[in-house]
Amino acid sequence: MKKLLVTIFVFIGIFIPALADEQKPVLPSQTGIVENIKYEDADELNQGEQTTKQLVTIKVLTGNFKGTERIVENMLTGNPAYDINLNKGDKVVLHVEAVSDTVSTPDDVDFFIADVKRDNQILIFGSIFFIMLLLIGHKKGLTSIISIVSTVALIFFMLMPMILSGFCPIASSVLVGILSTIITIYLVGGFNSKSSSAIIGTSTSLIFAGGLSMLAIYFAHLTGFAGEEPMFLYTARPDLSFTGILAASMVIAALGALMDTAVSIASTINEIYETDKTLTIKQLFKSGMNVGRDIIGTMSNTLILVYLGSALPLVLLSSNIDMNKFFNLNQVATEILSALTGSIAILVCVPITAIVAAILIKRNKQKADFNLKQIDIN
Repeated sequence: MKKLLVTIFVFIGIFIPALADEQKPVLPSQTGIVENIKYEDADELNQGEQTTKQLVTIKVLTGNFKGTERIVENMLTGNPAYDINLNKGDKVVLHVEAVSDTVSTPDDVDFFIADVKRDNQILIFGSIFFIMLLLIGHKKGLTSIISIVSTVALIFFMLMPMILSGFCPIASSVLVGILSTIITIYLVGGFNSKSSSAIIGTSTSLIFAGGLSMLAIYFAHLTGFAGEEPMFLYTARPDLSFTGILAASMVIAALGALMDTAVSIASTINEIYETDKTLTIKQLFKSGMNVGRDIIGTMSNTLILVYLGSALPLVLLSSNIDMNKFFNLNQVATEILSALTGSIAILVCVPITAIVAAILIKRNKQKADFNLKQIDIN
């Protein structure tokens, strides 16, 4: 998925403007299959001793030129980050570029191998995930699927257009995060005091995380260019605020952990009150804090492990570089501060959710019980 997004940004930032300037039609990518591979000597290309030139016979499987065959060059430089290693029978994504103003025959277009086709594998694993979610979660699994789809839709169809249109990335991410929280928690937990408490705790913590991420970026002089993706995006949209986008990514990354923490505390307080309705707000708050303290260790650890796992090559790099230099690298500092920002937001989420849940659940339950007694009397 990461490489696919990078490829999309490359096409948007480089290929599409170039085609527009030449007033040539922009053509959609197509799918092809490798039918044959031949190797040629590439020494004369002066691209290094390990450079290998593949002449790949591709059969186009989709589009207007379905069924046609093309011989496409594929260079292997020995660098696994850029090489596309192909075998006979592999399906590939083809970038199609027009060579004239009109596209009516196969000679009017050129085909280039963009990457190996992987969406089928994504669909298979996605299907396994959703099927298991339904089998194990039943009704809750269905609501979880709806919440996942809604969150992804909010990010792609609300957050992305807002940022690309020039809106503040931090405010946009907080707004989308709050909307996602409302949809997810009400879907899973229902419309009640428990869910409302979790939403308030999560939303408040998200706003805090947004402000904290801004402070971390400002005082640590982070640039927002901690990987290849921001560089490709800068090629297409140099007008965007990349520090703002970095802050927005910190907020979105912490969202899931914050929701888990808030829901766990609010649910626990609700169950405790259902067991003993004589407990005061102070006692309920204390119980929520006790549960929150247990959650803090595992949830913060989970968040930090997520960042460490995604940055494992950076961790391994520390064995080959001076530690003082390592921890002050922009990319390393960005990953560390992202993890710490999310962890601090979790710490803030615990007392906020505990006090809000204690007050709302106690008062609303008492009010509901009083109304029921009045109905019985009447």
